[in-house]
Amino acid sequence: MRYRTLLFASPGLAMVLSLAACGDEQAKGTPADQPSGTTSVQPSGPPADSLTINVKASKEAPAKTWTLNCEPPGGDHPKAADACAALAKAKGQDPFKPVPKDQMCTMIYGGPELAKVKGTWQGKKVNAQFSRDDGCQLDRWEKVGPLFGPVPKVR
Repeated sequence: MRYRTLLFASPGLAMVLSLAACGDEQAKGTPADQPSGTTSVQPSGPPADSLTINVKASKEAPAKTWTLNCEPPGGDHPKAADACAALAKAKGQDPFKPVPKDQMCTMIYGGPELAKVKGTWQGKKVNAQFSRDDGCQLDRWEKVGPLFGPVPKVR
C-alpha cells in the first residue's frame, strides 16, 4: 500500500514543483527576453465593433443609414445603447448568420422592410441582409430589432 502511494504521489509532486518554478519572469511583469528597463506595448484586445446599418421601409423606398459602435456604444445610431444590448443578448446565436436555404419556415409575412448591415462585430467581418418575408426572416429581424432603429414608414 505504501509503495502504491509513493508511485502516485511522486509524479504529482514533481509536476507541482516544476510548475511552481514556471512563469517566475512573468510574475514580475518582465518577460525573460526583455531588459527590465523597457516597456512593451500590448494590443488592447479585439477590434472595436463598428457597423453601418442601412434600413428601407420597402424595396423602392429611400434608405436611412446609421453607424453603430459598441464598447462603448456610439455612432449616429438613434438608440446605440439599445442596439448594442440587443447584439450582446444575441451574442451566442450569431445574429448575422443567414437562414439556411433548406430550413422550413412559416409563411408569415412581417412587412416590406429591408436592412443591410456591414462592418465588424466581435472581430469578424459582417455583410448581412435582413427582411421580414417569412417566419424565419421575421424571427431573425426581431432578435436584433433595436439594431434597425426607427424604420422609416412606407409611403
